[in-house]
Amino acid sequence: MNAGLLAQYVMNGLMLGMMYALVVVGFTLFFGVLDVIKFSHGDVLTVGAFTALATYAGLQTVGLKSDWLDLLVLLVVATLLMAFLGILIARYLVLPLRSAPALNTLLITLMLGTVLRESVRLFYPQGANPKPFPALLPKGSIDLGGFNLRLDNTLMLAAGVAVIVGLQFLLNRTKLGLAIRAVAQDEETARTMGVNFTAIVLITFAIGSGLAAFAGVMNGLYYNEINFGIGLYLGVIGFSAAIIGGLGSVYGAILGGFLFAGLQIIGTVLLPFASAYKDVFAFAVVIAIMAWRPTGLIREKISERV
Repeated sequence: MNAGLLAQYVMNGLMLGMMYALVVVGFTLFFGVLDVIKFSHGDVLTVGAFTALATYAGLQTVGLKSDWLDLLVLLVVATLLMAFLGILIARYLVLPLRSAPALNTLLITLMLGTVLRESVRLFYPQGANPKPFPALLPKGSIDLGGFNLRLDNTLMLAAGVAVIVGLQFLLNRTKLGLAIRAVAQDEETARTMGVNFTAIVLITFAIGSGLAAFAGVMNGLYYNEINFGIGLYLGVIGFSAAIIGGLGSVYGAILGGFLFAGLQIIGTVLLPFASAYKDVFAFAVVIAIMAWRPTGLIREKISERV
């Protein structure tokens, strides 16, 4: 394998890993503050991606033709609306079930995911068909001796890094982050110290759902296409990556996302008919890792790691 092709595989792995990491961090935040698995998380990503596409269509209708402004507006609208959706889910579905068995929360979020996914398919115009996503980033590239470094991929990767760094800053350097970590560490003590538990849960669900919307837009920009099933696929990958990284650890979430992407790339390189078998290879390795280390690679909860 020549150096140019290897660099291309590495870049693809970094892009996939960043998208997965953004999804996995949401699972980790939800589990960290409330000890719940929100299986509708991937479908929130789908709704976010289609919200961005609908926003773009609206901007074109009113005559806005600036790619950068279009991208900024659709990203802000999708992120804010999915954050609000996350708040609604937490307030009216998850929190009322706190005293119920954990299986109830798992099932209700699983059913909610189906409702969201099927709603996109049924009510979005021709929602059952794949939709082209606008290419709003510059398409130039830099030739690095057999490897063309695409500018759009570089910008998306940099944006993803900035979001992850911003999240770490929020969790580690702000009063809000301190409150989130306090709730994740010990809910009763946090309440005693004056932390508004309900508000922190709602804010955490808003952050996680906003990250899902960001990942959905990134997925659309990367593949130039979205469909109503992307959230189901990315949700399964995100949850699997969260498990192998260590559910409840932000650093484990990021590690798990990039590890799963790396496994897919390795499967692409090593296996025949790579596009068909890369997921089989990746999930098979995840199963082996889970059997070897059921608690994940990093076992601490969010409060102990951040």
